[in-house]
Amino acid sequence: MPPVTVVVPWRPAPSRVPAFEFVLDWYSRFLPDFPVRTIDTDDDVFVLAACRNRGIAAVDPDEVVVVCDADTLPEPAALREAVAAARTSGLVHLPYTEYRWLGRTGDAQLRAGVPAEECEHDLVIGACSGVYVTTPRTWERHGGQDERFRGWGFEDAAWYLAHEALLGAPPVRHEGRVYALHHEAEVRAGARYDANSALMERYRAAEGDPLAMAQLVAGARAVSSS
Repeated sequence: MPPVTVVVPWRPAPSRVPAFEFVLDWYSRFLPDFPVRTIDTDDDVFVLAACRNRGIAAVDPDEVVVVCDADTLPEPAALREAVAAARTSGLVHLPYTEYRWLGRTGDAQLRAGVPAEECEHDLVIGACSGVYVTTPRTWERHGGQDERFRGWGFEDAAWYLAHEALLGAPPVRHEGRVYALHHEAEVRAGARYDANSALMERYRAAEGDPLAMAQLVAGARAVSSS
């Protein structure tokens, strides 16, 4: 198993603290050999893309990085399989083929000791977020995530299209499930959300076009480095 670090983007929010604490406890119990660190930026709003980029950039280039949302649990076997493969593949790995949102009921069942795979849930079709497994070199090769997505929405879907266009293949999925814990939903409306949606449309327009996608990602890099 290559050296590995788990990076958790985290900015405290009252409704999210129980999920965050559960995730940290889960890693300590089921993957105690995976050191966990949290990451935030000094942006006035929580910028997941920036947290992921900074967290990965701070890790030794020879390590594998697991970027895990503060409300999401992967399955240990699938995660270990993804970590073992990510060091040499040149692609980002997703340690799941099913993304299960537990909701209030499923979350309560999990905390009461029901096995995660037996908890009530909604299946999120097309999910490409939650847990990423990569190396700093692979993340750098396709530009990481666009920090112009501020607040909530779309940075993961845009990243997926950029990965496929610039690296010539989608992220590699491993058979397994991730489980999203319950918390209050974020507001996905307003001027910032509308700006994110408009930027996502630019990614959709560049889908499958490496040159157009490279130009779009270059614009993102210029903003993040300024």
